[in-house]
Amino acid sequence: MLRRKPTRLELKLDDIEEFESVRKELESRRKQRDEAEAAAGGEEAAAIGALGTEHKSREQLINDRIGYKPQPKTGGRTAHFGTFEF
Repeated sequence: MLRRKPTRLELKLDDIEEFESVRKELESRRKQRDEAEAAAGGEEAAAIGALGTEHKSREQLINDRIGYKPQPKTGGRTAHFGTFEF
């Protein structure tokens, strides 16, 4: 394998300007998406409120969507340690 000196990379003003423009574009897209989600979330909340259902947490909404039905844990601290009690 031939050894050679490392290549020098230089950051030019054009590169910085291009980076800033791409970053601003991505931020504006993210802001528009967040606003759209907030508006959709407001409409969804209004629809839920109109149906008269109770307010559900984000975790409960996700569990309902994926079909997960968590079972409550039974027992207390003794269930973890057998017959020992502290």
